[in-house]
Amino acid sequence: INQTIVRKVFCMKAVVTVTGKDSMGIIAKVSALCTEYDTNIVDISQTVMQEYFAMIMIVDISKLNCELSELKARLEANKLGMTIHVMHEDIFNSMHRI
Repeated sequence: INQTIVRKVFCMKAVVTVTGKDSMGIIAKVSALCTEYDTNIVDISQTVMQEYFAMIMIVDISKLNCELSELKARLEANKLGMTIHVMHEDIFNSMHRI
């Protein structure tokens, strides 16, 4: 079986957004939290506008070692002083479909 096809069929994703005041180590800290739950970052975009930080990550949650709600709660209750939202890719796509 072609491994690329297998990965695409079984790849579940979530969208993670992070916003707030810029500070050192935001990406590293959010990535470390994701790693604790066996997620894999498949795409990331971030920018700093003046003193404000904004990031969107697409994470593979196929091997998530807990319920998505637990990952969501942990990231959204972060102690980084950032606003973090987590949404399953299917819900995100449904909300943004015309």
